[in-house]
This record gives sequence, C-alpha cells and structure tokens, in this order.
Amino acid sequence: MQDLTVIVNESGLDKTKAQVLLDNFSDYFKIAAEWELKAKTIVVTDETQVTDMEMAKVGRKFLSQKRIDVEKTRKGLKEQSLREGKAIDGIANVLKAVIVPIEEYLKQQENFIKIQEDKKRQVLILEEEKRIEDERIAKEKAEQEEQERIRKENETLKKEAEEKDRKAKADQEEHEKALADERAKAEAEKKASEERERKQKEESERKQKEIEDKAKKEREKAEAEKKKLQEQLKNQITCPKCNHKFNLTK
Repeated sequence: MQDLTVIVNESGLDKTKAQVLLDNFSDYFKIAAEWELKAKTIVVTDETQVTDMEMAKVGRKFLSQKRIDVEKTRKGLKEQSLREGKAIDGIANVLKAVIVPIEEYLKQQENFIKIQEDKKRQVLILEEEKRIEDERIAKEKAEQEEQERIRKENETLKKEAEEKDRKAKADQEEHEKALADERAKAEAEKKASEERERKQKEESERKQKEIEDKAKKEREKAEAEKKKLQEQLKNQITCPKCNHKFNLTK
C-alpha cells in the first residue's frame, strides 16, 4: 500500500494542511494495512468453518464502517479548497482501492455457504435448462420423424390410390370397349339379319309374283281355250241320226 506521507507530500499542500490530512487519515491507513494482512489469514473452504466466516463478517462490517468514515472525512475536508479536495479525493480513492478488495474478499469468506449454494443452484439451473433443451430437441426430432413418416405414408397411399384409379380406369375402358364391340357385333348381326330377311322377302315376293303371273297366264290361256271351245261349240252341230258333229264354216 502506498505511504500516506508520500501522497500528502506530492499533493503540494502547505505543511499545516498536510498535517491535517495526516491526522485525519493516518489511522485509516494503519487499519487498512493491518486488515490487508489479517484478511488473507481467513480462508474458508468448508461449510463447517463457521468461526472463520463470522470473523470475515465482523471484519467486513468493521472495514465497511471505516470506508464510510473515510468518505465522511473526505467530504468534510474537501470543502476547505479545491486543492485540498483533489488531495483528499486521491487519498480516499487510494484507501478505497485498498479497502474495497479486502472488503469484497471478506464478504466472499463471510458468505461462503451462500456462494456455494448459489453455485449449486446455478448448476441445477443450468442442468434443468439443459434437460428442457434436450427434451425440446428430442420432441422436435420426434415430431419431424413423425411428420416424415406421415409424409411417406401419404405418398405411398397416394401412389396406391393413383394406381388403383389407373387400373379401375383401364378396366372401365376395357369393359366399355367390350360393350362397344358387342353392340357393334349385335348391330352388324341385326343389319345382316335384316338384310337376309329383306332378301328373303324380296325372293318370296318375286316367287309369289311368278306363281301369280303363271297362274294368271294359265287362267288367261284356259279362258282363251274355253272361249275358243265355246266358239267352236257355237259353230258346231250334231247330226241327229249319227251324232256326228260338224263345224259350220262361213
């Protein structure tokens, strides 16, 4: 720790004011120097060191009060003049720079259990956060795998449905073609049957006409012969004696 006398001499104050500073702060320097060594003797490494932790607490509170006293002295003396204020600020800052680390060190020793509990709590928090994160990642992975499974299943079902539709369409087309072929065949057979019936009818009508024409001719011939015979009989006489028939000629 820097000597208070050196700080006061380098401040440029007159001897009277310099002595005032020495009188006001020398005790604090002695206390700070004393606790700078004493604090290092208190080392807490186990929860059972209750006495050491209590000593750290007592020392921290003592130094905390001294730090407050230094601040009060600084404010009181600083009002004397700007020059004195700069010197006072320098001295106070030096003292605080010495006291604060010691105070902080003693605070850590005093709160050893709390610090350890905070560390354990922080570890638990980190472990819990890691567990939650791991669960989240696992859940996301499971959801992604399930989505991929569903996608593949849907894709398979879609392909099966498309193949089923394609086969059904092909079967329908084949069935319709067979029906069309049957209809065409039936239509062709119907037309052929109708054509045969037409020809048979025409042939029957032709033969019937031939028969009728032949019968007509035969009737006409018979009538002509009958008429001729009648004419012959009309011009024919029979001999009453011999029954011989004679034709009359003109």
